[in-house]
Amino acid sequence: MNSLQHPAIAGAHAAALRSIAREVTETAEPQPPGVARKGILGMLGERAVLVVTGAGVSTASGIPDYRGPQGSWRKHRPMTYQEFRHDPAARHRYWARSFIGWRHLNRAEPNRAHRIIADLERRGYIAGVVTQNVDGLHAAAGTNNLVTLHGDLDRVVCLNCGNLEARRSLDARLSEANPGYSEAVSHDPAAVNPDGDVELDEHWVGRFVMVPCLVCGSDALKPDVVYFGESVPLERKQRATAMLASARSLLVLGSSLAVMSGFRFVLDAVREGKPVGIVNQGPTRGDSRADWRWRADVGEALGELSAAL
Repeated sequence: MNSLQHPAIAGAHAAALRSIAREVTETAEPQPPGVARKGILGMLGERAVLVVTGAGVSTASGIPDYRGPQGSWRKHRPMTYQEFRHDPAARHRYWARSFIGWRHLNRAEPNRAHRIIADLERRGYIAGVVTQNVDGLHAAAGTNNLVTLHGDLDRVVCLNCGNLEARRSLDARLSEANPGYSEAVSHDPAAVNPDGDVELDEHWVGRFVMVPCLVCGSDALKPDVVYFGESVPLERKQRATAMLASARSLLVLGSSLAVMSGFRFVLDAVREGKPVGIVNQGPTRGDSRADWRWRADVGEALGELSAAL
């Protein structure tokens, strides 16, 4: 029996597919911008705000989002953890495509939103940041109290022995094993997917040579990020939960909150009686529970808030 057909694995894979396909629709009327802006400004004025960020914070850096107005979810389905873990052909296909796409993501730099968030932390308004993004841009912008909930594309983990390797190191080894490959493959930089890969013809997938783990020799290498169908590591959950417990309020920036790992912060904040503000260009799963809902570009909204503080 194919590993993906095992009942437990197939069930987890099916659940991941449902999460991927979830559409976020309107659950509450957007507030007038001035009303939402004033409410969120009041939260920041009280200080000790925990910020949760999603893909909408990084789109201005050239990193595509998944569920936003221009999101990729209608034309690209991310690989589930079950596929990556149990289907060697799917894993090989990912690495061939990621070998090309990662170069685009690796060139991305922090944008206005990242810099303002880091500045608000330095000024004492923000107590910390929990990000669903895996691009490393909050750290690059200078945010200190940071939890990368879904990991970081800059690291690779061996699923066999657990060894961690820097992505730059792996990329150098892949380049040596595939001379001229990246130069020969033509692709549209705008077609890079949020998970760092691009669409490739099967001819190029077949030509790609994967390299093994430096420690155990396995080819089961995986970006050190949380895939659909995979759980957030307990240590990150605990740290993020502690950050919310010590915060006065919660501010969500650029996330539809479609997945539970982000949405649970809103649920927990409401249960603890803490104000919740959301800034996003489209509807979010948390709108009906939020005190303040501001439909706006995250960078522009943060610029207004920062100038007013």
